[in-house]
Amino acid sequence: MKPKVIVYHRIPREIKAEIEEKCETVYFEHLNSPQDPHFLQELKEAHGIMGTKLKVNRELLDRAPLLKVVSTISVGYDNLDIPELTKRKIMATHTPDVLNETTADAIFGLLLATARRISELDLYVKKGQWNQMIDEDLFGVDVHHKVLGIIGMGRIGSAIAKRAHLGFDMKILYHNRSRNFEAEQKYGARFCSLDELLAESDFVCLMVPLTPETENLMGENEFKKMKKSAIFINGSRGKTVNEKDLVAALQNGTILAAGLDVYQQEPIDPENPLLRLNNVVTLPHIGSATFETRFKMAKLAAENLVKGVTGERPPNLINPEVWETG
Repeated sequence: MKPKVIVYHRIPREIKAEIEEKCETVYFEHLNSPQDPHFLQELKEAHGIMGTKLKVNRELLDRAPLLKVVSTISVGYDNLDIPELTKRKIMATHTPDVLNETTADAIFGLLLATARRISELDLYVKKGQWNQMIDEDLFGVDVHHKVLGIIGMGRIGSAIAKRAHLGFDMKILYHNRSRNFEAEQKYGARFCSLDELLAESDFVCLMVPLTPETENLMGENEFKKMKKSAIFINGSRGKTVNEKDLVAALQNGTILAAGLDVYQQEPIDPENPLLRLNNVVTLPHIGSATFETRFKMAKLAAENLVKGVTGERPPNLINPEVWETG
């Protein structure tokens, strides 16, 4: 008998076929609520689940007595209760690496768009306001040869550093839990304290995972340490930033501008004051959102899922101790 799995995310037909070859599969392309009665009924017999954003916590796990593996289609996994999964000897997996370059493209594009006010000026032209010489009030700032401070020099942070150093002759500062000697050698990155990075950088790019240590990492005190001419970019998670403090810093000129792909509440509340500020460029959390990369992510998540429920070690275990002691 094939193991039963639930896929609660839209995936390509080819990947569906790969899963169905080994597993009895139930699909929920739009799982609107984890309390969906149909979902909860199927969960009772599921050996694996695959998707994104679903909160996998103690309450959900209590309803899944046969669960062996949780496969999230993302590199981040703050929606998974890893200690609880580990305690129950349930494997947790994610999809690192395949999205590094695509996400770095998006975040560096956000940096460029914010610095050169591209979305604001696009609207200016489309509204028919370009009828004379461009006023200095619409000028942006240079990116080349400036100082980029990266908080979180992991795989994506390193890919951003590569673009900045090799393409724009930028000086790279970084703050991380540990030294990244490869980034230092390849891109001339300099390891420094958070305070030093904030004080010296023209662009501050936040790329840390969401953990208890990084929640509200950027707040009033941190924004005050930045240059008034500095631009803040957040490509990590919304809760790593105190959003009220960010709004205040943008409104009162503590910093020049911000480019954001993530928010404390997603989708963002239409009444959020960030959406009324001209010095903010906003994206709808689309760092990895290209057809090619999302296909690769789904394929890797499917491999994690199928191997986990058929007795093989998934390639991207978050909690390898489950396999080692299982």
